[in-house]
Amino acid sequence: MMRLLLATRNPHKAREIGEMLRGLPIRLTTLEEFPGISEVEEDGATLEENARKKAASPARESGLWALADDTGLEVSALEGAPGVRSARYAGPDCDYAANNKKLLAELRGVPARRRGAVFRCVMALTGPEGRTILEEGRLEGRIVGRPRGKNGFGYDPLFLVLSKGKTLAELSAAAKNELSHRSLALRKIRSHLEGLALESDEAPRVLAPAGGIAGSCPCCGLELEDWHCRRLCRGCGFQMDCTDPF
Repeated sequence: MMRLLLATRNPHKAREIGEMLRGLPIRLTTLEEFPGISEVEEDGATLEENARKKAASPARESGLWALADDTGLEVSALEGAPGVRSARYAGPDCDYAANNKKLLAELRGVPARRRGAVFRCVMALTGPEGRTILEEGRLEGRIVGRPRGKNGFGYDPLFLVLSKGKTLAELSAAAKNELSHRSLALRKIRSHLEGLALESDEAPRVLAPAGGIAGSCPCCGLELEDWHCRRLCRGCGFQMDCTDPF
């Protein structure tokens, strides 16, 4: 079974992505299980650049395929702000409430017709060898005058989905996953993951030599990982059957 590293320590994001990848023959893990992997500085000039950076280092250091995203809210009345700085709009250590408060302050006095906004999500799926797949999802809407709803996170309480007449935070998780920018990007990524999972299942298998199991992958040199009665390479998917199953 393929292991996929979600390059995030955000439990809300990990839960949302996990729901949308349900049914795939993939075991998900997050950066919480890799404390040695340092945080990536999101200093890119674009969402695409940040998504690439956030996936590349975890993939390289873990030996797993890694999935990362960068999401930006682009408000037309603010000339595309907060954009690539959406997560840090109110400052480097701000929380969701602070970001929402600043956004509302910036839009004070702006009429509803000029509060058009687009949520963009760029996802990067990167392998340990550096191969990267990029996909994007977009959702158009409008910024409301006060927070509405208790679900979701980030700017969800302020982002009105015009076709629903509700903010993202007022929608159920299932309804949000049908139309959100992240779900649209992830649907495209999912097709790539299906192929990678199939490749992993079809990886070459050999019997371990008598007297023990080799500790490193003969294909790429990474340490093999115990998995049921086989040992797996986290990098290339090589599988070695155990002569003495555990």
